Amino acid sequence: MRNLKRALSLALASVMLMGMMVVGSSAASFPDVSAEDNTEAIAVLEAVKVMIGNENGEFEPEKNVTRNEMAVIMSKLMLGTYAADSYVGSHPFTDVPDWASKYVAACYNSGIIAGRTETTYDGNATVTAVEAAAMMLRALGYEDLSKGAAQWDQPVAAKANEINLFVGLNGAGNAAMNRDSVAQLALNTLEARMVEFTG
Repeated sequence: MRNLKRALSLALASVMLMGMMVVGSSAASFPDVSAEDNTEAIAVLEAVKVMIGNENGEFEPEKNVTRNEMAVIMSKLMLGTYAADSYVGSHPFTDVPDWASKYVAACYNSGIIAGRTETTYDGNATVTAVEAAAMMLRALGYEDLSKGAAQWDQPVAAKANEINLFVGLNGAGNAAMNRDSVAQLALNTLEARMVEFTG
């Protein structure tokens, strides 16, 4: 987990450096991104190629993000785009399409994602705010927060709120996340404090 923390720290440094350079201009280049969207987050994540536009040059801020797509975002945040795109590894899920497999494998092997069952990832389902936050918290070094909880999502949502992962986001924890919200959650995560190990 410490290597994962180090990787996220490097991602933070590069993203924040790029963020200082882009200052929102990149987001303005998307014809479907307006001032109501999270333009700074979109610009920073686009600049480091974690979240990019489609073949028509649109960001699609209102498009919901699937669990497969979230694995792509998480692996690029942790490893960088080149390493994530080149990742070689396996996972136990039988329902992951070829295009997403290496990203799901990278997240699975780093302890970032879990399946619905041992062999089902359910990657076509829309990721919820609390599911996405759980992935971000694991990347920051937080242990499984659901142990002993009657409902797994409650301690995850509480910790995410405590470290400001949901700042600038609206909606319930079980709400579907769109690309605009995921961009803001990712930027909030990069700015959040990591777990500090002692001893």
